[in-house]
Amino acid sequence: MPELPDVVVYIEALERRVVGRTLDRVRLLSPFVLRTAVPPIASAEGKRVLGLRRIGKRIVLALEDERFLVIHLMVAGRLRWLSPGTTPPGRITLAVLEFADGAAAFTEAGTKRRASLHLVHGEAAVNAFDAGGLEVLQADLAAFAQRLGSENHTLKRALADPRLFSGIGNAYSDEILHRARLSPVAMTSSLDDEAVARLFEAARATLTAWTDRLRADAGAEFPEKVTAFRDGMAVHGRYRQPCPVCGAPVQRIVYAEHETNYCARCQTGGRLLADRALSRLLRGDWPRTLEEMEE
Repeated sequence: MPELPDVVVYIEALERRVVGRTLDRVRLLSPFVLRTAVPPIASAEGKRVLGLRRIGKRIVLALEDERFLVIHLMVAGRLRWLSPGTTPPGRITLAVLEFADGAAAFTEAGTKRRASLHLVHGEAAVNAFDAGGLEVLQADLAAFAQRLGSENHTLKRALADPRLFSGIGNAYSDEILHRARLSPVAMTSSLDDEAVARLFEAARATLTAWTDRLRADAGAEFPEKVTAFRDGMAVHGRYRQPCPVCGAPVQRIVYAEHETNYCARCQTGGRLLADRALSRLLRGDWPRTLEEMEE
């Protein structure tokens, strides 16, 4: 699932291409992607794009007449920029936003069709998509500590919960916890002040570093190969590969639709997280589906 760094770089690339330009047409190629009927999608056509913003992992295009297009990529959704006259990718294209000098193709691999497009009217309607998560890069340590301690969850669940923290998901929570040298199943209530401060700094450093890296990789081009599994990640998607810090093989926990990667030596004192007590903990604390997490 594209997370904060990926979504920020998508937005910056779109800003350079569509802000100030008129959305000529919204072409729907899948009947399932559009999740709203009022206002009708045709009412977005002919409107100028005034700006873009991020709400959690969602991309919002603000149009004239207080219309807002809200794109949620979920796991397999991606955006591609097409030059005029280019045919969008075959079966995977859900919708195309057409402009005079190019088009944004909204695609989704696979068959589950989780990605979505909403058209809403008014600030209140678009703000309803905000789950209330704290923007870590705009927060201080006190605000972070208060939010972290507001509910008692595993650190993995807390970081990836959009009600608690905005824009962080499965991939970057793994990276943050590795950088902070904290177990993914440690409970938020168990952290002392030093560990909370370490987690805060790790979250800020990880999100900033990866946003900068993805921005540099894309340059002036539209971001390609957006994926949760990137070269240079410390643990996420690197099961059995050596930890870049200590060389121990990266471990993983698999539960429902979620996978957590961690280094036992760096994060759990050498203990592997695989026993009946862990299974009971995960059943009680982790969401069973990706949709449940996003809600």
